[in-house]
Order: sequence, then C-alpha cells, then structure tokens
Amino acid sequence: MVTKKTKQPWPTKDVMNQIYDMKLWGGKDVDFYSGFGSHNPDIVNPYLDYVISFLKSQKKPLVVCDLGCGDFNIGKHLIKYSEKYIAVDIAEKLIDRNKTLFKATNLEFLCLDISKDKLPLGDCVILRQVLQHLSNTEIQRIVKKLEHYKYIILTEHIPIEDFIPNKNIISGQGIRIKQNSGVNLLKPPFNLRVKHHKLLVENILENGKGKIVTTLYEI
Repeated sequence: MVTKKTKQPWPTKDVMNQIYDMKLWGGKDVDFYSGFGSHNPDIVNPYLDYVISFLKSQKKPLVVCDLGCGDFNIGKHLIKYSEKYIAVDIAEKLIDRNKTLFKATNLEFLCLDISKDKLPLGDCVILRQVLQHLSNTEIQRIVKKLEHYKYIILTEHIPIEDFIPNKNIISGQGIRIKQNSGVNLLKPPFNLRVKHHKLLVENILENGKGKIVTTLYEI
C-alpha cells in the first residue's frame, strides 16, 4: 500500500495494523484473525503434528522464537513443548491482546519489527506465512539474523508447479503467488546457508491456489 502524497510504501507496521483493523484476512466476528492458514484444521492439524513431533524429539527442550505469531492460534499449542516460547509480532494491539489471553511461566510476548529490531536469543525460529508478505529488502535483513539460530521452521504459500523464486513485492496483505512466485530462502537474493533441510508437511489448496509448505532448516 502507498500513500497518495508520497507514493512510497507505508511502513510495514502501519500496513499490518490496517490489515487487522479492517479484517482484511477475515474473522469478522473476532477481534484479531490471522487468516485461514492459521485456522483451517486441514492445514493447522498436520502442521502441529509435525512441529510437536520435532520439538519432542530434542534431547533438551528448545527455546523457540515465533516470529510473526499473529493471533496465536498456532503457538498456543507449542508452549508446553518448549523450554521457553517467545512470541513476536509487529502489531502492538495484537501483542497486548495476546498477553491478556495467553499465560504460561515459559511464555513471553514481544512487539518487534523483525526486519529492523534485534531478535531474541533462542534455538529455533518459527516463521509461519510471514516472509511471503514482505519485500525482498525486509527478508534480506531478516535472513542475516537467522544464522544465529540452530533451526528454522519456515512455512510459505507457494505455487504448485515450478515458479520463479523471490520476485519482489511491496510489503502488505498480498503475496507473490499472483506473479507465479514464492519465497525460497536458498535461492538468490537470500542464499541462506544451511546444513540440512527437510520437508515437514505440504497442503495443496483447492482451485489451484497453490500450496502451503513447511520446511525444517538446520543452520
């Protein structure tokens, strides 16, 4: 989104606040709603099964940093499998609401712009359908910070067939799929360096609207 006066993109924080205020991702009857990808049981349940299995497989519980926690419909299920769960989002009202609704001794909520602010320390990052809404410049800033973690669990909405990775967009509600593109951190301009990567779960959406793919990266 751009302003008429400057023709420059709005700050990402303002864009995300507007998305929630205007309920552009749905959820007309609730205060905050992070979209069908965080609420459709056909998508959510297999995802939780694989992520919980991964967290439980660790010899020692991990400190998990959920970067873009949204309405916390996903993260609330993962707290008990973590040594500490740090849930981050850019929307301040959303974080304030989450602090009120969700309580645990090992849970912390932070309001941060993950492309600009220093990220919390941890073992594992969860990025669930976050990068797909951001410009390449913002993603590049984030990728530089991801090298400090051991694991990344990344979920992205991408085309079903072959596509051109990482076409640039203006940060906002939309994603790259209309340009037959999607985020691939291993490809230019991001070139994330990993030891291993493994597909965890894939959901093909109806009506040719692409697929939601979750990949585990070991840094």
